[in-house]
Amino acid sequence: MKLFVPVASGVEASVKRQLKALGYGDCPALLGRVCLEGDWQDVARLNVSLRAGERVLIGVGEFPSPDFDALFEGVRALAWEEYLSPHTRILLDGKCVKSNLMAVKATGGVVKKAIVERLRKKLGVRELDERGERAVVGVYLYEDRAYLTLDTSGEGLHKRGYRVRTYDAPLRETTAAAMVESSFFRAGRPFADPFCGSGTLPIEAALYMRNIAPGIAREFDFTHWKCAPKGILKQARAEAREREVHEPLPPLFASDISQKAVELARFHAARAGVEKDIVFCTQDMRAFSSAQRCGILMSNPPYGERLRDADLRGLYRDFGALFRALPDWSCYFLSAYDGAERAFGGRADKKRRLWNARLSCTLYAYFGTPPCKK
Repeated sequence: MKLFVPVASGVEASVKRQLKALGYGDCPALLGRVCLEGDWQDVARLNVSLRAGERVLIGVGEFPSPDFDALFEGVRALAWEEYLSPHTRILLDGKCVKSNLMAVKATGGVVKKAIVERLRKKLGVRELDERGERAVVGVYLYEDRAYLTLDTSGEGLHKRGYRVRTYDAPLRETTAAAMVESSFFRAGRPFADPFCGSGTLPIEAALYMRNIAPGIAREFDFTHWKCAPKGILKQARAEAREREVHEPLPPLFASDISQKAVELARFHAARAGVEKDIVFCTQDMRAFSSAQRCGILMSNPPYGERLRDADLRGLYRDFGALFRALPDWSCYFLSAYDGAERAFGGRADKKRRLWNARLSCTLYAYFGTPPCKK
């Protein structure tokens, strides 16, 4: 089967490295998706193990679609009966870019009608009751070409299951995982997040350090489909558990000025099974110090509308001073504040545009002195 992994802008390289580590070689990226081939066991493995991918999609087909007639006939020609049953609850997810057909709602209606007509004929039924398993059909029109997919994940892969309570401006789990994976952080190196909030960054760092698959405890839509072989999710979970690291490792450090945030972060870490791998502390960012060498400072500091520009400048200036007091550490922080780099002090060694949910941000990277740079 053709498989697609949609990725947020800026994290394609991270997802491709994750796929290579899982044994899939060099996978190309196209139209915001990383493409590969695989079977149902790969569907299960990717859903369980991918850290920064957003979903795992099965490619059902693609064809030219300059108008609604071509779209209808193209969809009706695809073998939907291989995946869907008379009881499948069919949902549509559409997007139109640079095409004659730009009305997403109308496009979805045509696609649904064509699928229903195909299923009624091939399955020999009059009606589809749609009271059973869920299947989200993706319709992506790009430059008058239609790409049809089935979403095997259900809920987005950023929903690991451990974060059940919200806090101000939460960092998306897949974005945090991409930040960790693309940094110098490796198991055993010092790690600190002095703006930990609800704990997403240190938790994702701990999962990465332990090589714990992020989706190992959650469910996926494909397990309810009759076309998916039984037991493949159980097998994928067993494979993932064999790769986990259980040896003693130095704990990570996470702090926040808000006691409520720290309590919430500790709660989420316990749910993720990594509470013992993180030392939590309630303190102001400016109070952090460390005698350890070659550490990683990684944060999602405040940049919202609740702080005045002068307060933000002061916060980032002090954050920069904290970093410079740790001369051989490296620092990575994500921010949507336009003056972040100037206030932090000094040009970043590397910058990358990332999206946190629907907010455009910049990931700033400041590298420590050698040998930490290696």
